[in-house]
Amino acid sequence: MLKRLFSVEHDRNGVELLVCFATEGEGSMLTPQLRCKTSMVALRTGVGMVNAAHAVSCFIARRHVGLIVVCGVGGAYPGSGLSVGQVVCASLECYADLGAMTPNGFVGMQALGLPIVETAQPLYNTLPISVFPVERRVPFATVACLTGTDEAARSLALRTGCAVENMEGAAIAHVAHLHAIPVGEVRAISNPVGDRKPDDWRLQDATLLAQEALLSWIESR
Repeated sequence: MLKRLFSVEHDRNGVELLVCFATEGEGSMLTPQLRCKTSMVALRTGVGMVNAAHAVSCFIARRHVGLIVVCGVGGAYPGSGLSVGQVVCASLECYADLGAMTPNGFVGMQALGLPIVETAQPLYNTLPISVFPVERRVPFATVACLTGTDEAARSLALRTGCAVENMEGAAIAHVAHLHAIPVGEVRAISNPVGDRKPDDWRLQDATLLAQEALLSWIESR
């Protein structure tokens, strides 16, 4: 079982695995499947960084959590080599738009001298990931405003070096680091990031693919 991956000081209120998803569709399979597992919980957080951080913080304030995994969909940046329908996990999470815009371009938190997690090795925009439920690992970027033009997508991909865009992952990883909880993230690609063409997106298919991959990993532990 999952306890091989981490050490948990068990209590009657504790859970080994907290699976987080933003929308009902992203958890449609997870919720019924995990409901019957006494040591695992599926948590709908809502969309965006504040909702995600708030939901996870409230949960871990009430119950001890051994491991957190985020599950959902994401967009693939230009040059990522990722195709719609592919399932990947985060090698790291990045707050892509946390910092300052200057006449010379974007400046991140390290250049500003403002760590977001103050530990022996301070964390700035980039948050390490320690759990990898699927084979392919790529860097993820979390944004407050989804990228909707080809030009902006190319610029953000070049600046961050990330492959996948989402709206919650870094916030959940941030909370996990503040509480020393191992964290992972799985997403299926629903669309390329660029000029918005929602009619071409495969959101429903991607939500199912991500959940199937995560459930397969859970069952294999």
